[in-house]
Amino acid sequence: MPKNKKRNTPHRGGSGGSGSGAAAATAATTGGQHRNVQPFSDEDASIETMSHCSGYSDPSSFAEDGPEVLDEEGTQEDLEYKLKGFIDLTLDKSAKTRQAALESIKNALASKMLYEFILERRMTLTDSIERCLKKGKSDEQRAAAALASVLCIQLGPGIESEEVLKTLGPILKKIICDGTASIQARQTCAACFGVCCFIATDDITELYSTLECLESIFTKSYLKEKDTNVICSTPNTVLHISCLLAWTLLLTICPINEVKKKLEMHFHKLPSLLSSDDVNMRIAAGESLALMFELARGMESDFFYEDMESLTQMLRALATDGNKHRAKVDKRKQRSVFRDILRAVEERDFPTETVKFGPERMYIDCWVKKHTYDTFKEVLGSGMQYHLQSNEFLRNVFELGPPVMLDAATLKTMKISRFERHLYNSAAFKARTKARSKCRDKRADVGEFF
Repeated sequence: MPKNKKRNTPHRGGSGGSGSGAAAATAATTGGQHRNVQPFSDEDASIETMSHCSGYSDPSSFAEDGPEVLDEEGTQEDLEYKLKGFIDLTLDKSAKTRQAALESIKNALASKMLYEFILERRMTLTDSIERCLKKGKSDEQRAAAALASVLCIQLGPGIESEEVLKTLGPILKKIICDGTASIQARQTCAACFGVCCFIATDDITELYSTLECLESIFTKSYLKEKDTNVICSTPNTVLHISCLLAWTLLLTICPINEVKKKLEMHFHKLPSLLSSDDVNMRIAAGESLALMFELARGMESDFFYEDMESLTQMLRALATDGNKHRAKVDKRKQRSVFRDILRAVEERDFPTETVKFGPERMYIDCWVKKHTYDTFKEVLGSGMQYHLQSNEFLRNVFELGPPVMLDAATLKTMKISRFERHLYNSAAFKARTKARSKCRDKRADVGEFF
């Protein structure tokens, strides 16, 4: 994975600008009462603070159109002013206020590149995240871990993100392995730990240590008794899924010797997870297997798997699963995924996917790229397309080259209003409905004929 180290970037004070933020927070409170924090949200387009992230009235438009050029210098200043206030509110006495502030900062960083702004305040942000992870409850810990992931994505690989991981890594690992902690918090921390390590780790021993930590969790789901055919899900299953997916992501950046070692350890155990009664665990295990086969064949073109016949039988059964006790939605989702997994294992084939963002296109043509894309999309949400356009780190990961520079006039011609999108979607819906009706009529005619 390419890494552009910013070793020559000077360190600046982590508390820069906090004074004005404190003033904003103070001015917004009266009588010693905490104000209700209005968070940046992907769902609420009417929130005032979000309007400073984009000229669009709907923040979800980032996923379709990319960011709009700032027309006024004051817009950027107003955004930074509000974010300073949110950073100060991460120290508030109210847990709900701290959580809302963390979520607001996270959503803002996911929707817009603010590298220079957070570079000056990374130490303050890191300290706030550390404090919330240590002292906060489940929801606050989840919000802090999610912010840590986006913070590292903004900073990219370099000494700054390495220091963030050095500070937060031991805390994340402690929460992941803490059996008394909330399952949801452990799950989010596992996903965060994988993303941050993928971006920031520069120490190979730390990478191996992270892999072992994640292995110690998800291997608890492996089938242990030979006389049982189904792995029953438990409350810990969601944690095991997150650890498996994070482990698979880190496996893609390991040296060849370590990859071979891990494949030998897990190739014959991982298929047991395909018998889990949790559809998400089955899918996670299947996609991890497909990726592992891809890595193995990349190292040895004549790679041979001893239990290929039994494995393909399991994959084919899942690709055509018709068990009545399973939900229709789960079966439909499972069959779609496992058809692709079966093709990958049997025929070494991958169905290419196309991701559109702005004027550009990205082709996902292998399991490694798919898993990496899915991981970062899970973190960034609707901001993924924007970061693909503007974030140099993600563009390096997906080999997209330098960001494409577009002038304001070009961006305006590319912009589609919400009303136009509504008309387009309505027309498409009517067309699909009409086509389905005709198809049903034909089937009815055929039935009557016979």
